[in-house]
Amino acid sequence: MNGQPAGTPDVREGQYWNSPAMRFWADHHERIDRLLAGLTQVALDLAAPQPGERVIDIGCGSGTTVLELAARVGPTGHVLGIDIAERSVARARERITAAGLRHAEVVLADVSTYAFPPSRFDLAFSRFGVMFFADPIATFGKLRRAMKPGGRLALAVFRTRQENPWIMAAMAAIAHLLPPAAPPGPEEPGQFAWANPERVHRILEGAGFREVSLTPHDPAMPLAGPGGAAEAADFAMQIGPAVRATLGASAEFREAVRSGLEAFFRSQDGPQGIVLPGAIWVVRARA
Repeated sequence: MNGQPAGTPDVREGQYWNSPAMRFWADHHERIDRLLAGLTQVALDLAAPQPGERVIDIGCGSGTTVLELAARVGPTGHVLGIDIAERSVARARERITAAGLRHAEVVLADVSTYAFPPSRFDLAFSRFGVMFFADPIATFGKLRRAMKPGGRLALAVFRTRQENPWIMAAMAAIAHLLPPAAPPGPEEPGQFAWANPERVHRILEGAGFREVSLTPHDPAMPLAGPGGAAEAADFAMQIGPAVRATLGASAEFREAVRSGLEAFFRSQDGPQGIVLPGAIWVVRARA
């Protein structure tokens, strides 16, 4: 991938996101968008894209945030989405074409090696697309050079494991079924790699950004409606830690994990359905 040696963390992530296990993200993006809708709007509002601006959408997936950003910058602006997942990029391009947009495009590439034009962009945005970079300081240094002086950065990232029971409580409920696995170290790529504000400051300030701030947001994460434990379990088997935990496993093992997840979600069902707390930062900075 873009000249990186095989086996490096960024290449392994590219292989993972292009594996059959990740097709759900492209084929069922509407389901994921419903889950993330509230926090997406919070992140976009804090990013504050303006008419006529040029925007990078880092890890744009199937294009939902590209379309949202394009609506806000209008036809005099431009949005460049970038993602490593081929199937998601294809879906994003289909959606851009269907919307008739001429001021948005999506490229299949690794942000860490992509040749961005210098001093071109007003805003760099991401919804959960930055936590897996192997060398985040180098990658964000490259992004800063692509931005105009004073350009803005706005990133939605997860806070700690403990603050995100919508992800981790379900995994704890099935921990007895899984082989022991140490969580990533504090400096390693991972879903919660940007949870520590000190590390966030160190990455972005090390890359040359200034005025770094972290705004907390605590979204309620609607996993399913009332009586939807089976739906929530099926969903958890398609996104999140359970996917990696069951890669290459037997059908019997996967069904045992799914049954354990369903039992957990059944215990969380209430009048509003299965809704668990989440916790993110919206990280902002200036180039």
